[in-house]
Amino acid sequence: MKLRVYQRVQNVHTLGPGVRYGLWVQGCLKRCKGCISPEAQPLYAGRLIDVKELTDEIINPPQIEGITVSGGEPLLQPEALCELLSSIKKQRDLGVLIYTGLYYEEIVKQPFLQWCDVLIDGEYEAGLDDGKSLRGSANQRVFYLTERYKGKLNDGLDRRNTEFSITQEHRLVLVGVPTADDIEMSKDIRKFFHEGKKDGL
Repeated sequence: MKLRVYQRVQNVHTLGPGVRYGLWVQGCLKRCKGCISPEAQPLYAGRLIDVKELTDEIINPPQIEGITVSGGEPLLQPEALCELLSSIKKQRDLGVLIYTGLYYEEIVKQPFLQWCDVLIDGEYEAGLDDGKSLRGSANQRVFYLTERYKGKLNDGLDRRNTEFSITQEHRLVLVGVPTADDIEMSKDIRKFFHEGKKDGL
């Protein structure tokens, strides 16, 4: 089984507790205004990666405490997502945090939820962007599906933090839930980085 992936970052510090593996799946139909990952929207872009290969990549780094899955929309690939999470959990006790543009009530019967510790649901609404850390807008909700992270996330309402990381696809990306100012600033930095790579710097 394969999962269509937009990008991967092995050491993330801004999308949940501890050092995490960040996985952004490819494909989304929501088209939220102000989406921070528009490149992840096309359904057939990105790269198809075998679930076993991806599992091995995620569970091997010893410093990783958990995995955060975003997108794109993870629930467009429910079978592959469930296979990935079950494979991870059966081999290593990693925490799982997932973002979805759907609402919890719509997906409550999805099998993948049995492997998920925290779910952050709902579409991004730019007019409700309140600057809180783990959610993009105030309509989004934080669901604790296990006890693992209760009391550790402050319901995702802390001050936002972002970081620049190099993806497995060799791109410089801004990781976290950025403000509008963060996004504008990152455009210049990423342009400089990628132009430098072209020039052999």
